[in-house]
Parts: sequence; C-alpha cells; structure tokens
Amino acid sequence: MTAEIKETPLHETHAKLGATFTDFGGWDMPLKYGSELAEHRAVREAAGIFDLSHMGEVRITGAGAAAFLDYALVAKYSSMKVGKAKYGVIVNEQGYLLDDLITYRLGEEEFLIVPNASNTPAVVEALQNRLQTFLTEVEPGADVRMFDESGDTALIAVQGPHSQAIILAALDEGAKGEFGPRTTTSDEDPSGTITVGEAVDQLGYYAWMPLTIAGIDLILARTGYTGEDGFELYVPNIGAERLWDTLVTAGADHGLVPCGLAARDSLRLEAGMPLYGNELTLSTTPYDAGLGRMIGFKTKGEFVARDALAALGETEPERILVGLTATGRRAARSGSVILSDGAEVGVVTSGQPSPTLGHPIALAYLDRGLAVPGTEVEVDIRGKAHEFTVVELPFYRRSEN
Repeated sequence: MTAEIKETPLHETHAKLGATFTDFGGWDMPLKYGSELAEHRAVREAAGIFDLSHMGEVRITGAGAAAFLDYALVAKYSSMKVGKAKYGVIVNEQGYLLDDLITYRLGEEEFLIVPNASNTPAVVEALQNRLQTFLTEVEPGADVRMFDESGDTALIAVQGPHSQAIILAALDEGAKGEFGPRTTTSDEDPSGTITVGEAVDQLGYYAWMPLTIAGIDLILARTGYTGEDGFELYVPNIGAERLWDTLVTAGADHGLVPCGLAARDSLRLEAGMPLYGNELTLSTTPYDAGLGRMIGFKTKGEFVARDALAALGETEPERILVGLTATGRRAARSGSVILSDGAEVGVVTSGQPSPTLGHPIALAYLDRGLAVPGTEVEVDIRGKAHEFTVVELPFYRRSEN
C-alpha cells in the first residue's frame, strides 16, 4: 500500500499561487511557481520566501537534556549558549550518517532539533531508543523528555539580501518598542534595553530570538540553506497562513517572491551545501563528507558510535567530497562517472548549470589523491567525456559577489 502523501499547512496557498508540486520525502511540495531561474535570482538579488514545513521538529527538555544530546549526537551540545544554533549530524551505531540537522538551544534545559523531512521518522526512532538507553544505563533517573512536534510546527524561510528589511517591515506596530535585556546574541551592552528592530539587526548567524509577527509568537533564526543572509521562522501550524501572508505583504516593496524546492536546490548547490540523499547517505561517514571536525572525541565522554567513529577515522577515506566546475555548457548530473586517464575515479552527487556563475558546477566524491584544487578530470555525460576542474568550496560566497 502506497503511503498517503502529506501536505503542509500552506498547501492551499501554494495551489492558489499556481505552484507546480512534486513528491519530496513523502510531502506534496511546491517545486516552482513559475520560472525557477527567476526564483533563484530573486534570492541572490532581493529575497525569496520558502515553505519548509515538511522539516521535522523534535524538542528535548529537562535538566539532563544537554547531557543526553552529548550522548546521542556526535558533537558537544552542553557547551552551547542559549540563543545559538549548531549544525551537526546523527550517525547510526556503525558511524554512518543517519541525517544532518540543526539544533537550537532554546533554554538551559531545552533544545529544538530539526531533521530533514524524509529522515524525521528514523531520527525520532533513533533518539527515542537512545533516550531509553540513556535513562536506564548512562544516567539512570535523569530528567529528560522528548516531544516530536513535527506535525504541529510550520517553518517558513525568508532568504536573500533584503530579508532583514522584510522581517522588520512585518513586525507588529506594538512589538517595535523595547525588547528588554538581551544577553544571548547581542555583543553590545548585554545589560541594556534595545528595540526589537535592534535585536533583529544584532542577531548573529546561527542564532535565534523570540519574536511576534501578526500576533503570532514564533522563533526567528538567522539560519538558511541558500548561501545568503536570511531567516527561518518556526511557528505553530495554526499561524502559518497568516504569517506567510504578512511576510508576502511586507516584502512587496523589497522584491520578495515565493520560491520552490528547485530554486532551493540550485541555491544550496552554489553555496556548496550537502543534501541528504545526494552527498550524505547511510553509506557515507562524517569523514567522507568533510564533517569529521565536529566529532567530539576530545570535548566529551561516551557517546553513541564513539568507538566505531574512532575506528573509521584511523584510515583516510578513499574518496572525499569536492567541488567541480567546467567552462563548457554541458552539466554533470547525479550519478555521472568521473574519469582520469580512462579509469573511474569518482562519481557526481549533484550538478547543474549555475544561474549565478554562468557555468556548470557539481559536487562529487573523488579519489583522495585527485581531490586537490586545480586538478583536471573528465566527467562522462551521456557517453561523452567533458573536462571539469576541482575547485575549493563554496562555488558562491555572497561576500565576493
């Protein structure tokens, strides 16, 4: 029996906008609203709004919450400051990647974990099993509780150079006054009182703050998956449509356009960001993907897969994740074989023409000995070899463009 495809709280809104839908991880998601190229360029030049409500949200609370995350995940979370976010991964017991995720520290005893949509059930199951082990074997009687809020939470992203102006324009008139003492993300006068606008302006990358827009209390995070400045807003499902409409109205004078998953994929590829299912899989280790640095061998005690990860780290990966570019017109695609002197030396995981840079780009796993910027290789595209060059990631950096 085929599983029923899910819809986000904004599905009807997208349909009214004429979106083309696609099945993504079991969700009926907008692929594009018109031109995916125009949507991509809007994010690079002005701003785009995305519905990401298919993503998961798992809340961990209690006095032992930080210690539990130190045990369940590979990075150290007990040292995170309230108001901050951290990019990380969860691995299986053998040390291979279950998912990559963002974790927000909402309070001294409260965290929010955001897994990818298609992996949410597996991540929730893994965390539940690890919590049971933690409470019975690691720290018996510890105060830790876990809540899967994925079905109750919507996520809307506003990304692009005009995104902050749009958030400020969307603020309730009554919320534009004093914000109160800000001690978590502002480095300026932490004991003083600042306005909400100042708090948004001072909000650092990978940080969050509470905010009210359209009468809705939400989490505003300066995070994203596009390579641009931007925000992600976590809101109860019941407020999703009102928040979307408010942001669209606020963005009318700032070039804001609705964007689908096609633009999100081309934007993240230009930014050199991995996608689970392409660059990251159950056959990939953190070392393969260049994420070994986040493993907390020296900063914390026992954690799931510690010994397995240590063993995997004793030998260098045969292939590692690299960027490739070409000067021609033909783009490599996921699964394209990479050749050197006629021998297979790697495989492309993501590839397409870059709308911003004007030439083909790709992410690929390449034999370690060839994974040096400037190395030239060939990619088999429909039976014909095309020249590509290894480059440093990311392909696009907003400070340089």
